[in-house]
Amino acid sequence: MDLFSIGAETEPRSRRLADRMRPETLDEYIGQEHIVGPGKLLRRAIEGDTVSSILLFGPPGSGKTTLAHIISKKTEGDYVRLNAVDASVKDVREVIDRAEDNKNLYGRKTILFLDEVHRFNSARQDALLPAVEKGIIVFIGATTENPYHSINGALLSRSTLFRLHALTKEHSLIAMRRALADPVKGLGFMKLEVDEEALLHIAAMANGDIRRALTALELAAVTTPSREDGTVRVTLEIAEESIRQPQVQADESTQYDVLSAFHKSVRGSSDAALYWFLYAVERLGMDPMTFLRRLTVACSEDIGLANPQAMVQAVSAMEAYHRIGWPEAKYIIAQAILFAVESPKSNSIAATIGRMMEAMDTAGTSEVPMHLRDAHYSGAQKLGHVGYRYPHDYPGHYVEQQYLPDKLHGTIFYEATEQGMEDKIRQNQERRRRQNRAR
Repeated sequence: MDLFSIGAETEPRSRRLADRMRPETLDEYIGQEHIVGPGKLLRRAIEGDTVSSILLFGPPGSGKTTLAHIISKKTEGDYVRLNAVDASVKDVREVIDRAEDNKNLYGRKTILFLDEVHRFNSARQDALLPAVEKGIIVFIGATTENPYHSINGALLSRSTLFRLHALTKEHSLIAMRRALADPVKGLGFMKLEVDEEALLHIAAMANGDIRRALTALELAAVTTPSREDGTVRVTLEIAEESIRQPQVQADESTQYDVLSAFHKSVRGSSDAALYWFLYAVERLGMDPMTFLRRLTVACSEDIGLANPQAMVQAVSAMEAYHRIGWPEAKYIIAQAILFAVESPKSNSIAATIGRMMEAMDTAGTSEVPMHLRDAHYSGAQKLGHVGYRYPHDYPGHYVEQQYLPDKLHGTIFYEATEQGMEDKIRQNQERRRRQNRAR
């Protein structure tokens, strides 16, 4: 670096607008009032420089890194930032060693901010534990993934979890208007006229990502030719050219959540079930087969014998997807989803399986009753394998006899519901029970 480059790099306007406008204080911070609003715990801790180990969990662009940056400006201790993507165990241990020296020699604390901490595997997360437990470092982790899925339980239990919500277009509007009014860090030094509809469009397309909104605003401002009087007008048309439809990122937690929302919606809302399916495939890039497998399970778990045709629809849609592919198969899959949601529901199969699993644990080893054992060999009768009654030899092709093991004889596991076609099974069960009581 030479002497002439120093001034250029330190000149505020040489940096991108989003970097120049990054908040330095909590008063400048936008959003997350539920954790940093006046009187809130985290705000008090930051202002008093008493932040303990914390985890910041929230979607991309929600302000996790910015919040850590504000903490770094407020603390009187040392602040170290590492990114879990490229940091190694060695890097972490070097930070811990320096932190231990600072604490022992100078009584000075060290804050370690670990961005994308979910990228750390268990071994690297374990390397942090002793230092966190002994208070050698104050750990701040940022993650976009559900920490209960991606963070070691021990590290999670030693940190206070703060959940950040996705920002809105209103937050982006606040940030852009600040930038337009700020002559030092923002665009206030320019003669800018930004149409309101242009601001609204950028805010909507940014989808809560303030950095993206500011980048688009800056692009529109610096690439638009000025008029004779030196003013630059940003219209809706220019704004549309400066920002495009965002590509939604789907981490593992998001995919689990969307799949869960889909399955739960199959139980109660055609609109929601179809929406989550199409959103996952078209916006998140998820595999349609993931949802077809879940739909097939739901057709047994949540519909079952109340409408057995739901399973046929689901399996047919799966076969159609294999043969036709996407996007043509979306119509067939949509049909199967809507058929399943609008079908009468019964969870009797799942309930029956649950009762049986409990009974098996209680009963232990089960022996097959003698009359049900294989008797297709000579000598079977001498071993007592007799007494089986062939149901088709009896009226109604049914005869009462013991089928379950001795320990469970007389237990009723499957209780048909009154839902849809299963009601016929329920009526048949009741008829047989009346016959048995009459004997």
